[in-house]
Amino acid sequence: MPITIGVPTEIKQDEYRVAMLPFGVEELVARGHRVLVEAGAGLGSGVGDHDYLRAGAELVTSAEEVFGQADLVVKVKEPLPAEYERIRPEQMLFTYFHLAASKALTEAMLDRGATCIAYETLRDSAGRLPLLTPMSEVAGRMSIQEGAKYLERPQMGRGILLGGVPGVQPAHITILGGGIVGANAAKIAAGFQADVAILDVNLDRLRYLDDIMPANVNCLYSDRHTILEQLQRADLVIGSVLIPGAKAPQLVRAEDLRRMKSGSVVIDVAVDQGGCIETSRPTTHSNPTFIIDEVVHYCVTNMPGAVGRTSTFALCNATLSWVLKLADLGPDGLIARPSPLREAINVYQGRVTNEAVAAAFDLDYRPL
Repeated sequence: MPITIGVPTEIKQDEYRVAMLPFGVEELVARGHRVLVEAGAGLGSGVGDHDYLRAGAELVTSAEEVFGQADLVVKVKEPLPAEYERIRPEQMLFTYFHLAASKALTEAMLDRGATCIAYETLRDSAGRLPLLTPMSEVAGRMSIQEGAKYLERPQMGRGILLGGVPGVQPAHITILGGGIVGANAAKIAAGFQADVAILDVNLDRLRYLDDIMPANVNCLYSDRHTILEQLQRADLVIGSVLIPGAKAPQLVRAEDLRRMKSGSVVIDVAVDQGGCIETSRPTTHSNPTFIIDEVVHYCVTNMPGAVGRTSTFALCNATLSWVLKLADLGPDGLIARPSPLREAINVYQGRVTNEAVAAAFDLDYRPL
């Protein structure tokens, strides 16, 4: 049964991505679905309204029209307070939610009675996180780019060049977590000829990384002693720990910062999930850093949004097949039988259906 899919303009500060490209509109329309796109939604990614019109979308002038008519709203970032009242009971929302990091957002989605399907908890048949992977790749690579910038003295950093020069040591970079973010950060850092240490608790993952990384990347088991030792050496620390759907574990405590060098930098990529550094708090691209104990903190919650065009194409390449499945299933088909999409529902019509989200706020967990 055909449904209406809505694509609103993202309103999070400095967010330039869009949740669907024209080729996605073409696919949905060809299957008999109706697609509403808010005017200007794609401009931050270099996609014009005329491109959506040619693909078969209907252009609307406001987010109210998108939310008011759509059975399925496809976004990039979590709904913001200004959008809460627009969400209708039983409406399907497909986006990054990171609910475990925000009790206010979780309660708002429960109150609205929406069906919240989270990109970051969708697992494919192999147990992978296909919709988290592309943005993790972008964020991991960006973390080194941003770290290099904020290590510069005009940005209040130590004045360190990542790769050093002949006769001068390169920067020491510590990466907490060897997943997609961490591996991509290590790859780029190694290319800068920095001295890199990547920490993880999964020995199989460490063996794999040890096999594929160049000689200037050391793979270390992550324990409290090793973390503290690395903090003393580090010029740049990348926090990239992930427990899917759950609040990130805090591996660096507030008092640990006193072990770090003045002007060193931490990039907490895990801030979307609450952060793995205790002193982290969400920042924006317009005001990305703050300093605690002479350590520069970069904690932007939507890092990939700054490179909107690259990120949009990477995200939409991954999401389109799932959007098509979701549209074809419709609201009833979504919950009729087990599927990766059904398992990715975090909130369903007033109840929490993801165990990690429920545990984060001591809420009742009521699986589908």
